[in-house]
Amino acid sequence: MLTQETLKHFHLFRDPFSDDVRSPEDVYMTQEYRYVLGSMRQAAQAQGIVAVVADSGAGKTTMRRLLMDELRRDGKVSVIMPTIIDKSRVTAAGLCEAIIADVSDETPKRSMEAKARQVERLLRDASRSGQKHVMVIEEAHDLTIPTLRYLKRFWELEDGFTKLLGIVLIGQTELGLKLQEHRNSQARELIRRCITVDLRSLDADLESYLKHKFKRVGADVNALMEPGAFDEIRLRLRRKDNGQVVSDLYPLAINNLVTKAFNVAAGFGDDRVSGEIIKHL
Repeated sequence: MLTQETLKHFHLFRDPFSDDVRSPEDVYMTQEYRYVLGSMRQAAQAQGIVAVVADSGAGKTTMRRLLMDELRRDGKVSVIMPTIIDKSRVTAAGLCEAIIADVSDETPKRSMEAKARQVERLLRDASRSGQKHVMVIEEAHDLTIPTLRYLKRFWELEDGFTKLLGIVLIGQTELGLKLQEHRNSQARELIRRCITVDLRSLDADLESYLKHKFKRVGADVNALMEPGAFDEIRLRLRRKDNGQVVSDLYPLAINNLVTKAFNVAAGFGDDRVSGEIIKHL
C-alpha cells in the first residue's frame, strides 16, 4: 500500500491501487478484456461453455465480478457458484448439491441418480419460467479430469432444443494445459465444446492503464511519473521463459511495482517517479 506519507507527499487523497475496484467504471478495459467479458456473457446467456485462462494477478476475478454484476442487474441469468475451496475434491455429487442449493430451497436427494433427476427438474422448471442459469467455477485449474468430464454431462442437460446450464471456468495457465486434447484425450468431449480465451498482459496499454487508475482518484499520472518510468516498468516486468521473452505486465504486478516506486520516491522527496527509481527497485 502507499503509505500515509506518500499520499500526502503526492497530494493523493486515496490509494489508486488499494480497494480500487468499487464499481464497473473503476475497471480498465482493453479490447481484449471486452472480448473475454463478452465470451463469458455469451456462455451465460446462450448456455455455452467457456474457459478464461490467465496468470495470477491478470484480472480473472475482476472479470468474474463484472460478469456477475451484469447478470444481477439484467436478472435473466442466475449464477451457480460451487464454493468448495479445494477444487481438486469437486465431485459430480458436489456439483449437483451446489446447483440444488443455489436454484431452490429443496434438500438434495440421497442417491446420485435422485440428485441428477432433481437437478434436471429444477433447471427445466426454471428455464420454462424464463430463468437461465450459469455455473461459474473459479480456480478451475485444480479440477480433476474426471470432474471436467462430468461438467460435459451437466452441460448436456436440456429441455428439447433448449440447454439448461451454461458453464464458465476460470483458472490459471494450468487450466489451458488441461484443456489441450493431445494432453487429456479422455476429456475431449468437453474440450471440443469449450471455447478457451486468454487474458494477456497490458504491455501495450501500460500508460493508459495507469492514467485510468490515477484519474479514478483525481490525479494525473503524467504529473507524477516521468516518461522513462513507463519504459523501465516494461523492462522490469519482462522475463525469459524457455528462451522467449514473456511479459508479466498484469494489473497486480504493475500495481505492486508502482506502489513501491511511489513510496521510494516520497522517501527521497522527489516530485515524480523516475525511470531510475524503477530500475533500482
